[in-house]
Amino acid sequence: MAIWIPNLDGRRGPKYLQIVEAMAEDISSGKLPFGTKLLPHRELAYQLGLSANTTSRAYAEAVKRALLRGEIGRGTFVRSLHSTLQEDKPSNLHRRNTGPIDLSQNLPFAGFAEPYVRRALEEISSTKNLSPLMDYQTEEDLRHHCDAGKIWLESCDLETKQDQIITTMGGQHGLLCILMGLLQAGDLLLTEALTYMPFRVMAERLGVHIKTVAMDDEGLIPEAFEELCKHSKPKALYLTPTLQAPTTLTLSKARREAIARIAENNTVLIIEDDVFGLLNPDSPAPIAKSAPQNTIYVTSLSKSVAPGLRVGFLHAPPHLVPALRNAVNLSVWMTPPITLEIATKLIHDGSVTHLTTQQRETAKHRQSLAKFIFGQTKFAANPNGFHIWMPLPDGWRADIFRDQCLRHGVLINEGRSFTYEASNAPEAIRICLSHEPEEPRLTEGLKKIADLLHLKPNEWKLNL
Repeated sequence: MAIWIPNLDGRRGPKYLQIVEAMAEDISSGKLPFGTKLLPHRELAYQLGLSANTTSRAYAEAVKRALLRGEIGRGTFVRSLHSTLQEDKPSNLHRRNTGPIDLSQNLPFAGFAEPYVRRALEEISSTKNLSPLMDYQTEEDLRHHCDAGKIWLESCDLETKQDQIITTMGGQHGLLCILMGLLQAGDLLLTEALTYMPFRVMAERLGVHIKTVAMDDEGLIPEAFEELCKHSKPKALYLTPTLQAPTTLTLSKARREAIARIAENNTVLIIEDDVFGLLNPDSPAPIAKSAPQNTIYVTSLSKSVAPGLRVGFLHAPPHLVPALRNAVNLSVWMTPPITLEIATKLIHDGSVTHLTTQQRETAKHRQSLAKFIFGQTKFAANPNGFHIWMPLPDGWRADIFRDQCLRHGVLINEGRSFTYEASNAPEAIRICLSHEPEEPRLTEGLKKIADLLHLKPNEWKLNL
């Protein structure tokens, strides 16, 4: 057991948080490596001259942040090779043909958009409209691009007007603008119990408090949302109603309408992240359709067209549009006109429809491949989705299974990567089928996972 004593010199705030901050820094730097067993909290309290209650609270907070894991009868250990600190670091999204097989990135399938974008660039470069695209946008330019956004949103089954559309640099930038423009430090934000964690990180950096809403096999539970509305007075609810990451769930029409009704009754802003919406043609109408006055609808071309374009659209009630446009101006001043013009051409000529269809067809093929390789192993999936969600058998730990996959050259995600309260995370893994460009590498990775699933945890340890 290493004798780790945190250095609290120069730190501010509650002592228990100072301990957690020091722990996070030492884990990130490598000073406190994976698997290190820490002192019992009472011994650490003695070493620091603090109360045992303070160090107990620090350990509990570190478990919540997925920095530590406790094992009954054994002690408290630094969590596995990839703590949630990775969320604060830029991800390596490069698609490689060598090295670890990456089934951890939920990106769209690569290679389809190039001929369409090349043609659009040729058209743009051959006209007199190139020079204005090098300059700041005018109101007329904005109307031109918002007209394309209107067509895009209508394909998402959402009728809109130009003055309700905000252009963004992709969906994630749109989410940041919502947080910057409409929420303040100290506001309470609700998210699904399993959620898109970069959004949580952005919210925390802006001082927004977070609570999670319970989920079941159909997704977010409306009654749990209503209970939190009554007792916690949230400002907003963030959710992904279609092809939810990581669970793959799509909310039913009834649940969408119930969530919309509860939000309206309690004056809660809904942030509807529907970046996967077009991939699932059978999904119900957006929540924004049922609660148009208090829902901001987030969409982008990243998942169904090309992530490198960085073009997204927000649809908002008219009274919220000025604040959102101000947030765009504060963050990037404007969405780059050239990428917007490329997107506009792809939308107007119907290319986006063809590209979305190609994404769906490839997803169906790879989902079938995964189903064949995993055989009788149970997992959740949607034929149009980019990933699968696999609960592990009773008694198995997802973080240990993920590390075993890494030892065998395969990257995946585990349940703790998607939850605000790591101690309550399901023992489940997410496997992404779309990041690897070459099917043989995908097949190899899936087979390695399948082989590990046929072993028992005590057999994994023999192979360490």
